[in-house]
Amino acid sequence: RKVRSGDAVFPNDRIQTAADGAAALTLRDGTELVLGPQAQLQVAGFEFEPTTQSGSLLLSLLHGSLRMVSGLIAKLQPEKAQVKTPTLVIGLRGTDFIVEAP
Repeated sequence: RKVRSGDAVFPNDRIQTAADGAAALTLRDGTELVLGPQAQLQVAGFEFEPTTQSGSLLLSLLHGSLRMVSGLIAKLQPEKAQVKTPTLVIGLRGTDFIVEAP
């Protein structure tokens, strides 16, 4: 389905951008994601409890580029936040980074 600003994204959803496209998402814990052109990202898992500020995040970058500014999950529970690509797994420790997958 095509998404519009404000649409919800759920675990197991796959976000895909066109050759001239990009996408920006903000998760409930404050994590910011920006996908570049021709990117494919699967939200493999996301849980967040605002009251306790606990949760988990697992993203799978299948293709393209991703910029991520981590939110509360990675800052407070770094062991519960990961980004996977076809060639590596990144453990997060409250940071801002860019990763590319072939």
